Amino acid sequence: MNAAQKRRLLRALFLLLVLALTGLGAYRIPTTQQYIREIGTYSVLEFDDGDTIVVDMNGVPEKVRFIGVDTPETKDPRKAVQCYGAEASEFTKQRIGSHPVRLESDPTNTNRDRYNRLLRYVYLPDGTLMNAELIRQGYGFAYTSFPFEKKSDFVLYQDQAMQTHAGLWGACQPVLNEYGGYTSNDVPAT
Repeated sequence: MNAAQKRRLLRALFLLLVLALTGLGAYRIPTTQQYIREIGTYSVLEFDDGDTIVVDMNGVPEKVRFIGVDTPETKDPRKAVQCYGAEASEFTKQRIGSHPVRLESDPTNTNRDRYNRLLRYVYLPDGTLMNAELIRQGYGFAYTSFPFEKKSDFVLYQDQAMQTHAGLWGACQPVLNEYGGYTSNDVPAT
């Protein structure tokens, strides 16, 4: 084999190696974050408050914040327990009970919030969307500060709950917050 043939052979081998490595780059092993975005059913380990639970995600406890709903605070050390906070927490605990929940991410929302909680729609085995149910029944507010697919539905549910004085809309004096949504306070309705 002469020098010219060796150069052609080396070029061909180099090109083959580059193509092989490029092809391997196209096949990616799913990351943990990709697995976490997939829909799944999980056991609830703990109820943090009305809009936050802890689930067993394949042996790892994960704190999950319900997308698009904000219930009155019960555990924020900077605030007093807000009006209807205890009721919202109890409603979530009773409604979910010992049932597994199905978690679904929202493609228009981030995977986690600033507290590193997973952001999810939480479904009961009967198909009930807990996020929406909390708003419909007046246990929480539509949390519209961030984009999510069901935002217009959640605002409609809130308007209906407000009109019928459901839950906190009849028991408390919700106030507009700086983000254009509502928040509870520690003052019951008069």
